[in-house]
Amino acid sequence: MRENSSSQRAVGFLLGLVDEPTAERVRARTGLPAPDGPEAHLRRIRRPWAWPGRLPVSVALWILENDDPALNSAVCRHLTTEPGLYRAVLRGIPFGPGRTARVPVESALSGEEPEVPEGYARLGLVGCLRAVASMGTGRTAASMVLTADDWRTVGEADRERPLPGYARWALSVRPDCPPDVRAGFGSHPKFTHRLRQAGVLEGPALYALSYEPAVDVLEMLAMGGLLFPRRVREAEDALRPLVREHLGEREEAWAVLAQLMETFHGTAPELVMTAGAIA
Repeated sequence: MRENSSSQRAVGFLLGLVDEPTAERVRARTGLPAPDGPEAHLRRIRRPWAWPGRLPVSVALWILENDDPALNSAVCRHLTTEPGLYRAVLRGIPFGPGRTARVPVESALSGEEPEVPEGYARLGLVGCLRAVASMGTGRTAASMVLTADDWRTVGEADRERPLPGYARWALSVRPDCPPDVRAGFGSHPKFTHRLRQAGVLEGPALYALSYEPAVDVLEMLAMGGLLFPRRVREAEDALRPLVREHLGEREEAWAVLAQLMETFHGTAPELVMTAGAIA
């Protein structure tokens, strides 16, 4: 069976935010296909080169929280700038809340770990972080923070005596940095901007409402039931009021949305409001 296109999957996600009778009526009037089923999403997930766009690193982390070896293998191509997460995956460290059992590692990920910082064996984790003098060495040292115990150790060390600025920076832009540890590093507007640039998100609502292009975001959310099932509801709840207000039961608005989807460069809310206004 032919899979839906990227834009059809994206529209299908938004149609899932209205009641089913309305969605069926819109599909009948506009010719939009039914949404892909779980089997189609599974086939697509197993082809990681076909995933939409470049994932914000927090989205990659949400996928890792499944502790699924196949998903870990697929998402690792998005972790080339996140040596800490990549190292943790290679070591089988779980990301799901409360989990402690080692996660099996697929043979496709049997390559070497990222660089281990010079002096780590001699200075230990905290000593290595205290020796940081540049962003490069900061990122390398921060990549050795792997477990919940490591993060507690880092937080306690920083409260005892603040870590170097570059070390704090590198730790703060790790998407798995616990909120209480990150809060200790500061809350200046420049700090918040730095997190946004690094792709660190407070949650799926921010991803759904503020990332672009809309087609990539919505296509990823369409697979959210498989990729990050614990978190996709938050994105749905953020977009549902906009969809109902600006598209609702208006078949013509949905038709405009489908026409705009592939080439629209703005966010999902901008797309929804634009389609509603044109219709």
